[in-house]
Amino acid sequence: MIYLDYSATTPVNDQVLESYIKASQNFIGNPNSLHRLGIEANQLINDATEQVANLLHIRPSEIIYTSGSSESNNTAIKGIALKYQNRGKHIITTELEHSSVIAPLQYLMDLGFEVDFVKLDSNGKIDLEHLKSLLREDTILVTIASVSSELGILQPIEEIGKLLKEYPKCFFHVDLTQSIGKVNLSLENIDLASFSAHKFYGMKGIGVLIKKEGISVEPLIHGGKSTTVWRSGTPALPLIVSLAKALRLILQDSKEKEHKVKELNEYLRNELEKITGIHINSSEEAIPHVLNFSVPGIKPETLQHALEEKNIFISTQTACSKGGSPSTAVFSVTHNEEYAKSSLRVSISHLSTKEELTIFLDVLKKAIERLQLKHE
Repeated sequence: MIYLDYSATTPVNDQVLESYIKASQNFIGNPNSLHRLGIEANQLINDATEQVANLLHIRPSEIIYTSGSSESNNTAIKGIALKYQNRGKHIITTELEHSSVIAPLQYLMDLGFEVDFVKLDSNGKIDLEHLKSLLREDTILVTIASVSSELGILQPIEEIGKLLKEYPKCFFHVDLTQSIGKVNLSLENIDLASFSAHKFYGMKGIGVLIKKEGISVEPLIHGGKSTTVWRSGTPALPLIVSLAKALRLILQDSKEKEHKVKELNEYLRNELEKITGIHINSSEEAIPHVLNFSVPGIKPETLQHALEEKNIFISTQTACSKGGSPSTAVFSVTHNEEYAKSSLRVSISHLSTKEELTIFLDVLKKAIERLQLKHE
């Protein structure tokens, strides 16, 4: 099997799985219970939270455990909007965002909130001057992904954060889902941030919303004691412990991992450019882990299935997108409907090999030639 869909999800690291199993077997008490088993379980969660906080250079009290990035994004966006709507109802975002950002924004628009989309340059990066022009007295939230899930474009998060510090009534939420363990970002000027463990070799079903101290949100889930007042429910101890382990492991030797992925990306990009009919959508501003391309005239699902027959797995858009619809993200950068209709995403990792990419490229080229002949 050749797996080239790491942006959708990653295989669980054996050490992470072992942490999950040990915590499940050895700490059976409810962390909310007052007896010894509950106290021991609660202490283990506190230790894991301390580790996560140290790794991210934040306070333990700023960590809210969720079921994943989708819940974290929803909590941040709805939570800020509903809590601070007396300040204003204006929100700014981009057309590159994940569906778990766009959908809650659409929900808020139905409630009377106004959403503006900041312009992108030819590389897919945010136009900072346009962002500045969109900011108003009643702007309460700017929500932007550090790395777009489809195109891999890295945004100038630190610059945006510094700009927004001039607007104390406006909060800055960043979806870190595709950048944790890949890009070294300072959280200093970010108010809220989301990520999910299964994107960095952790378990599915556990994520984090970082919420800086002094900021309130309206919770999505009420009732029941937890690790924080901002998200109710029995703490998922084994998942929390495993997330801390996954985060520690992915941050180890990060420079070496990044160097390997860069080399693989250069090889992949160069070889794809040699194949007739392919247009590469990911600009030079994309992180090396993601490479989006289009083959106009061929349905992306058709190519995806042709590769799957050879046990090669890539993605058409993101795993959470509606199948068959043109990619809004690709269109917003390329302004080409054909590219948006036929986009495919290859996402690689430090676990990927050049041999895997060579086989993928060979199978892809033959599949394109065969399908192009069919359409002639």
